[in-house]
Amino acid sequence: MLDQQQFDALAWEKVDGLMPAVVQDIDTGKVLMLGYMNKDALQKTVDSQQVTFFSRSKQRLWTKGESSGNFLDLVEISADCDNDTLLVLARPNGPTCHLGTETCWTPKQQPTLSFIGQLEKVIASRKGADPGSSYTASLYAKGTKRIAQKVGEEGVETALAATVHDKEELISESADLIYHLLVLLQQEELCLADVSAKLQERHK
Repeated sequence: MLDQQQFDALAWEKVDGLMPAVVQDIDTGKVLMLGYMNKDALQKTVDSQQVTFFSRSKQRLWTKGESSGNFLDLVEISADCDNDTLLVLARPNGPTCHLGTETCWTPKQQPTLSFIGQLEKVIASRKGADPGSSYTASLYAKGTKRIAQKVGEEGVETALAATVHDKEELISESADLIYHLLVLLQQEELCLADVSAKLQERHK
């Protein structure tokens, strides 16, 4: 999060007091929207932990979700190398775009790997659902032992596909493995971000 020194270093004069703020989903990496913040909007964002902009059309502070309820919960804010643009990492509560879509950009304009984060959210939403309503819900109903067994089975099948150099089968089995691993992590109250953090820790 921006400390006081970083806050003071922001180049407000370069942007006439209105700084572009790119909002990105902390879990999927998707770019959700672009807004503008003045000093008051930035301060309110930090204080309230909900992303707030200065609305150029309304000429006032505007907290995203104040009408729709689709707030953006603040996780982190940082400035770029020129101190004249902000990157806001947030967790969205519902669609971000006023058109009712997840982001203000089309799916074709999103990074392919961001789908894994999106899939993880869908998998998490199946916890507690009727086992008859989806395969994921039925896995949760069977418990950790069965889910772990499926991860093991898919891991072996993935390895076997690789040993015979069957690329199509390797892709298919890898997809099955990643899916079941995501279910297992959710079952154990973990998520892909926890795994990513461990990888980053090892990379240091």
